[in-house]
Amino acid sequence: MIEREQVHTLEPVQAEPAAPPAQRWGSWLIIFLRIMAAISLIKGLYHWAVVCGIDAPSRAGFEAYATPYQAATVFFAVIDLVAAVGLWLAAPWGAVVWLTSIISMAAVEALFPQVFGGSLVIATLEMILLVVYLVLALMAAREQPA
Repeated sequence: MIEREQVHTLEPVQAEPAAPPAQRWGSWLIIFLRIMAAISLIKGLYHWAVVCGIDAPSRAGFEAYATPYQAATVFFAVIDLVAAVGLWLAAPWGAVVWLTSIISMAAVEALFPQVFGGSLVIATLEMILLVVYLVLALMAAREQPA
């Protein structure tokens, strides 16, 4: 007698690629970056409003402020808007610029109270945002395949 060969069946060909694994932390990171982009945009526009003389202490406008205040205001007017664009695009440099901005703001508030008033609440809030970003970035990095 002839032995019957075993017939192997092939799995059907899939027309669509398999769905990628859920990237829960990556999604939360993008949402966080977009929220921080909106906040950075508002902060940058606020600093530009100060530079343009809105809410100036006198008719002299922005020139009436002390030089350290002027320098810090112009710095944050520029860096916050650049950070906002980078964060919104989720570009790698956006987070770097944003981190530079929040660490600088915390340092100015904590170490140079004569510039913006020395609000430790703002410095603490900036550091909390830094920790939230680091946790989200680390968790999102763990989701990535090796």
